[in-house]
Amino acid sequence: MNITKQLHDLQQSLWLDNITRQLLDEGVLQKYIDEFSVTGLTSNPTIFDEAIGKGGYYDAAIRAKAKSGLVGEALFVEIALEDLRRAADLFLPEYRASGGRDGWVSMEVSPLLADDADATLAAAISIHGLADRPNLYVKIPGTPAGIKAIEEAIFAGVPVNVTLLFSREQYLAAAEAYLRGLERRLAKGLSATISSVASLFVSRWDRAVAGVTLPEELRDRLGIAIGRRCYAAYRQLLDTPRWRKLGAAGAEPQRLLFASTGTKDPKLNPSLYVEALAAPDTINTMPEKTLLAFAAHGALQAPIPTDGGDAEEILQKFAAAGVDIDALALKLQSEGAASFVKSWQELMELIVVKSAALAKS
Repeated sequence: MNITKQLHDLQQSLWLDNITRQLLDEGVLQKYIDEFSVTGLTSNPTIFDEAIGKGGYYDAAIRAKAKSGLVGEALFVEIALEDLRRAADLFLPEYRASGGRDGWVSMEVSPLLADDADATLAAAISIHGLADRPNLYVKIPGTPAGIKAIEEAIFAGVPVNVTLLFSREQYLAAAEAYLRGLERRLAKGLSATISSVASLFVSRWDRAVAGVTLPEELRDRLGIAIGRRCYAAYRQLLDTPRWRKLGAAGAEPQRLLFASTGTKDPKLNPSLYVEALAAPDTINTMPEKTLLAFAAHGALQAPIPTDGGDAEEILQKFAAAGVDIDALALKLQSEGAASFVKSWQELMELIVVKSAALAKS
């Protein structure tokens, strides 16, 4: 049995953190589904910026849409949704077989709206309608304004992938928004079967402290400790009477998703975070390079203990070494949001330039 199938059998979903038209046109995504047990996919502005900027796979579509009058963000959204609809259709058998628990793809709202809850909600509703697929999440950042938009989106019946979470506290705020949205639906006599996942970013923690003098035993262990702490909080939440009441009404858990699980340091095991964060009832979305490395050379460790194992002990050692976890979590979320804004602006500029050039050809 291959290693990715073992991860799947552990009941951790393995998703691909990438999408390009080339992956779809050349059958590579279908291969990953068939051979590596990939059961979902995530995207973000950086991924689309790189995909559209490389080669000519999107030129014909951009030309046609530009000539039809689409410009800027509207043109990009339709280009992105063309890819994501195709991917969603490939995952539809898994979505149906799992009763809607798995088989999802994700599309991000404009990161320029991160501080505007009402505009984020309107964009989420629009994307959900335009996508016209039951297995497409709208990604909303777990910023303070995003938390409000997440609750309202769930109440409106929009499936949400909460992104840019970096700590237990940020995760719990996202989980609280999900619960409130479901509870409001039940109070109105509406269905509680609105799906959501909460995406915790992992590797950026270790990059953030790469220049800090730390004991060798702590090197490259911060992201894993944060992931395990959040897993313990996730498990504790599912044991509460509040969640059990929602579950009895038909709600599905907002599964914890480990994101940003590729390593940047060539000296590290490329599947370090995948191996260390294997856990039932969770998701790991990984870059294509990480997927291939894990499939070729990965090994499974024991699953994360439901109490997080040694996470708190490790985090106490980081605190003793001068790392302020709470302050760093806020900094990472702010930097992550700024990074997505930069990628989005570069993407919009690319769309404008390509549209103008291709419309003339």
